[in-house]
Amino acid sequence: MSLLNDDFLLTNDMAKKLFHDHAEKMPIIDFHCHLEPKEIYENKNYDNITQVWINEGNFGDHYKWRLMRANGVKEDLITGDGDDYEKFIAWAKTIEKAFGNPLYEWTHLELRRFFGIDDVFSEKTAPAIWEKANKMLATEDFKPRNLIKRSNVEVVCTTDDPASDLKYHKLLKEEEKENGFKVLPAMRPDAVFNLTSAGYDDYLKQLSAISGKDINSFKDLMAALDQRFDFFETMGGSLSDHGLNFFRFNKASDSEVDAIIKKARNNEDLTETEIDKYQTMVVEELMKLNKKHNWTMQFHMNVIRDANKPMLKAFGSNGGFDSMGTQADIADQFMKLLIDMQSENELPKMILYSLNPNDWLQLASGMGDFQQDGVQKIQLGAAWWFNDTYTGMTNQLTTMAEQSLLSNFVGMLTDSRSFLSYPRHEYFRRVLCNLIGTWAERGQVPEDEELLGKMVEDISYNNAHDYFGFYK
Repeated sequence: MSLLNDDFLLTNDMAKKLFHDHAEKMPIIDFHCHLEPKEIYENKNYDNITQVWINEGNFGDHYKWRLMRANGVKEDLITGDGDDYEKFIAWAKTIEKAFGNPLYEWTHLELRRFFGIDDVFSEKTAPAIWEKANKMLATEDFKPRNLIKRSNVEVVCTTDDPASDLKYHKLLKEEEKENGFKVLPAMRPDAVFNLTSAGYDDYLKQLSAISGKDINSFKDLMAALDQRFDFFETMGGSLSDHGLNFFRFNKASDSEVDAIIKKARNNEDLTETEIDKYQTMVVEELMKLNKKHNWTMQFHMNVIRDANKPMLKAFGSNGGFDSMGTQADIADQFMKLLIDMQSENELPKMILYSLNPNDWLQLASGMGDFQQDGVQKIQLGAAWWFNDTYTGMTNQLTTMAEQSLLSNFVGMLTDSRSFLSYPRHEYFRRVLCNLIGTWAERGQVPEDEELLGKMVEDISYNNAHDYFGFYK
């Protein structure tokens, strides 16, 4: 079998039929990514493949950065201002050692699907690939909007701070029909949670100014966020995203939270209990706002962020220095939140992700306690980040199937900062089809292509289309 041939990852006849006749043709709804709306709107050609593949300034693919560091590449040739060609060669040398890592397959998929390059990527082949890819990147087909369209993407949901003016979303909305795809904002209020940041007070002033709401109390903060929900909706927003790196359920009164906010705005030291109380009450109020506005709420849990403090100081966040969290009781703490909010009938639609797969079974079984209102209200999110692998995807799909209804699953996302990342959807669909085909081969499900093909099409596209409400 040649590298990444038409049937790679597809190990049985049913899997091949399901992928080629069903999954492969379905459009993409990328409901969580980190693409920049500004970059989509400006629609500029990249000077070379390094800029779109590795980094352009402080923006780039931290998956690759981590692997390059593991190969001993100096930071100047990763996120620094080193020569772009030398960075490309450093990436080629790294990929030569990356057998078994999903980046090996993704890298070759991107070369094949976008550039028609079938060569094995290596230090030896890199010079010719550099020349061919760069010539193609200079053409109209390789501008960001065309890369999105060529990937059969219908919806891109970016990650946006509540205080954003969504300038580029507004401009893109005006050109939506011409573009042939939607670019929608997804609210990510991480700065609201960042109580211990020296810039917390400045952020609340910024949020106050853009919302037109004076923020002098916890209720004022929520009123300002409610206004931002209204504004995001004018740009087509109906999705929020929340990073719960840690979570300990601890309820508090409004007056307690007011006092905590006052201390934070004065840059006074806060106890862990105060931080937990603030986070709990903000999450609960945000759940109420998501329910009120009929949005879907995503929770990304159990992450160790910015572990390399010298590099955080030198580079900033999102530099590839994050890892899997180890809060052993985070699913239990989150269940307490769900129980409390269900008692108030304030649970919105939710997708639950944990970076630690040890949490998956508890989350998947726990979410079954709250399914109601005529929809699979809560879902176990796709294999995320370090689980975005063949093994991780297979395990997540199996857990979702064994504990819930895989046929209702909303499927994959890119979680990416690169316009060349859409083959990750193809990768996921191949894993999905192979798993279902294996079940058929073992006699666990009917060997019925029409029935299983409909299931694959739903998971690939139809469920997301119907679940999120992007097509209102």
